[in-house]
Amino acid sequence: MGHYTGPKARINRRLGALVFENSGAVKAYERRDFPPGMAQRRRKMSNYGIALREKQKIKYYYGLREKQLRRLFNKARRMKGNSGEQLLILCERRLDNFLRCAGFTTSRPQARQGAAHSHFQVNGRTVDKSSIMVRAGDVISVRNRPNLKQMYKSIIESTSHQAPDWIAFDPQNLTATVTSLPTFDHVTLPVEVGQVVAFLSR
Repeated sequence: MGHYTGPKARINRRLGALVFENSGAVKAYERRDFPPGMAQRRRKMSNYGIALREKQKIKYYYGLREKQLRRLFNKARRMKGNSGEQLLILCERRLDNFLRCAGFTTSRPQARQGAAHSHFQVNGRTVDKSSIMVRAGDVISVRNRPNLKQMYKSIIESTSHQAPDWIAFDPQNLTATVTSLPTFDHVTLPVEVGQVVAFLSR
């Protein structure tokens, strides 16, 4: 199964969070911040339903398939510290998320597409996988193609995005450096990570 390409506003409303950032989905969520469907009395969600919802937030926000999420979770469990927090830190280190956080793109799906089409280089080497994990010291840049440079300069100039403190972004030269690895404090997704750990540990 591929990445989700359906109505993004419905997902935002169903999960009760802005997991998709495109303007249409954001405006729709602001108008109707309740689940889609016919109006009816809302039954209290079960513990399983709550855990599933929280897991789905991570999947849609970072654009992960089920196997990718479980692979990252298994890796997080082998790391020191809280497994849930480590899972989200690994998600933050994905190249597509890095590109979005740096400010190269306005959404993660857009960043994922750019990475898949070899628009970027990591330490001077062209890459085509959005799942690459960035490391401290890595330098990510737009490939030296006039059309790509013009396109990403236009995107950057159209937004007022501020990169987090673990990324040093140079909009003039279209480069971004990983100054340090992200921490759990850098995660902006509102998610009950304990519920996700319980769900994935079943």
